[in-house]
Amino acid sequence: MSTLSGRTAIVTGASSGIGRATAEALARAGYTVFGTSRSKARNSPTQVSMLTCDVTDGASVSALVSAVLAQTGRIDLLVNNAGVGLLGGAEESSVAQVQALFDVNLFGVIRMTNAVLPSMRRRGQGRIVNIGSILGLVPAPYSAHYSAVKHALEGYSESLDHEVRAFNIRVSVIEPAFVRTVFDQNGIEPDSLVEEYDRARAGVKALLADVMPKADRPEVVADVVVKAATDARPRRRYTAGKAARQVSLLRRFAPAEMFDKTLRKQFRLPV
Repeated sequence: MSTLSGRTAIVTGASSGIGRATAEALARAGYTVFGTSRSKARNSPTQVSMLTCDVTDGASVSALVSAVLAQTGRIDLLVNNAGVGLLGGAEESSVAQVQALFDVNLFGVIRMTNAVLPSMRRRGQGRIVNIGSILGLVPAPYSAHYSAVKHALEGYSESLDHEVRAFNIRVSVIEPAFVRTVFDQNGIEPDSLVEEYDRARAGVKALLADVMPKADRPEVVADVVVKAATDARPRRRYTAGKAARQVSLLRRFAPAEMFDKTLRKQFRLPV
């Protein structure tokens, strides 16, 4: 990995979880890494320079990219990881709440990407790795809006990859399943709770409580990010972890009715 020395990476949402693990893995691989967090990080990742950036604020994004370019003169890799979760029935969130979710998880990606692309195009190279989710492939109950934003991210990323490949820039999406972080604990609660969904919503939360202790560690996803960033012929999509690979294969090859029943059973819904 010594050939990566001198290359610069930006990782958004790097103060904890997947972002932190990714920033540290890239630093070990030889990148000069700048991580971002919305507020000043108390405990910075190892060998990572932390800067503040609000991906919902265009001026903040522009200031971040300008600061990195001023220090290094180049941006070789952008990892769009910053995001927030939302668990609840589809009708339990107001339009304003869903717009706020998209502002971070999709439009934040677009702001960051638009900010780094000019310098990547001028240099004739670059990689953009977006942290998606297996929910971008398989919508799950009580994750309608989060699934929607991850589906949008998949479409955006694939279209963008076609557009920028002429400039030797590639775009990939990482699709993890359950990952052992505080992401779910820090997610948004629906702002218009509907009593009729209480029992099912509680069942989904109980499922998460059961699976999270056995979920993949963030380092599993980080290793896949490094692979996507360094592959000579990067793929547009990478699953991360055993569970994500299994779900992806089932989605593609299992009969639709069987997959539907399996999914509902897992989420403790009537089959």
